[in-house]
Amino acid sequence: MASQELIRQLEETIENIPDFPIPGIQFKDISPIFLNPKLYEEVIRDLVAFSKGKVDAVCGIESRGYLFGIAIAVALDVPFILIRKKGKLPPPVVSEEYDLEYGSAAIETRKGQIKPGQKILIHDDLLATGGTTEAAAKLVQKQGAIPVQFSFLIGLKDLNGKDKLEKFNAEIYHTLEF
Repeated sequence: MASQELIRQLEETIENIPDFPIPGIQFKDISPIFLNPKLYEEVIRDLVAFSKGKVDAVCGIESRGYLFGIAIAVALDVPFILIRKKGKLPPPVVSEEYDLEYGSAAIETRKGQIKPGQKILIHDDLLATGGTTEAAAKLVQKQGAIPVQFSFLIGLKDLNGKDKLEKFNAEIYHTLEF
C-alpha cells in the first residue's frame, strides 16, 4: 500500500489536462514523474511490493505499461513480456480482439513467450474502463497462463474498470486513485 507521502507527491506531480485528447476528458499526464528519479524509484518500490514473490512474469500493455512494467520485472527478477497492438510484433503471434466504443481492436504477444502455468502480473499505467486490460488477461489465459495480479499507477474509480477484471479472481492494485 502506497504511503501517504508517496500519494501526496504523486498528486502534486501528475498534471491534470482538461479536454485532452477530446472535450470532456481529464487527461492525467504522468510524464512529470520521469523528471524526478527518486519519485520514479519510489513508485517502482510501491508496485514491486504488491507483487514480490507472487508472479512468474510481468506483461506490460503498450505503450505506457512499459514505463513501469519493465522496471517492476527487473526488480522482481522475472521476465517482461510485451503486449502490443496488432501488427507491431513479428510472427508468430497470439492475438485477442476486443470491442472499443466504436469498432474493435486487437492486442498480441509473441507466441511462446508466455508459458503455460505461469502466474502473470498485467501492468498498465492507468485503469479506466478496463477493456484493454480485460483483453490482456484473456490473451494470457489463451496461452495457458494465469493472470494473478493487475497493477496500475492510477485507477479512475468513476469508470468502474475493476468490474471487468473481478471475474479473473486476481488481485488488483493501483498506487493512486482519482
